[in-house]
Amino acid sequence: MLTESEVLAILEEVEAFRKGHFKFSSGLHGDTYIQCALLLKEPRLAEKICAVIAERFRYTRPDLVIGPALGGIIVAYEVARQLGVPGIFAEKEDGKTVLRRMFSIKPGQKVLVVEDVITTGLSSQEVIDLVESMGGQVIGVGAIVDRSNGLAKISVPYTALLTLSMNNYAPHDCPLCKQGLPLIKPGSRK
Repeated sequence: MLTESEVLAILEEVEAFRKGHFKFSSGLHGDTYIQCALLLKEPRLAEKICAVIAERFRYTRPDLVIGPALGGIIVAYEVARQLGVPGIFAEKEDGKTVLRRMFSIKPGQKVLVVEDVITTGLSSQEVIDLVESMGGQVIGVGAIVDRSNGLAKISVPYTALLTLSMNNYAPHDCPLCKQGLPLIKPGSRK
């Protein structure tokens, strides 16, 4: 099992931390962005990180692992592979989180939701709501990083390999906007 400091060291090694003025998928602003895609592009490191998430949930014996597109796709695949169960992803269609590509969830299936970074919990909660609307039973949420400052609104227990306290600002209160710094929108949500 990796410690938080080891997870942080891996993220730093792949330069997954970015400094600047960012608009997150949640709509909030901040001065630090964690680009887990830089970690997940490295199969050896993705396997190592996702092994820890898989181990945290192995005892719950999920039938299926699901992640939100885009950040949760590789995490869902690798955690599912390590647990020996199918891995799928949810995506947006007309602003609504849905299953496409002939993916399905059977009533009563025990489902683990996984994510790369939790900022507000919105993406994870949308996937939870989708799973539950199809009769699945969500057993928890696992993430690489929780940067929500304890404010994530997720209706089931969740855990992250690394919890970071970072500044998140509403756009109207953002000191970076007031300084006139250029805003970067690196996330996948439009």
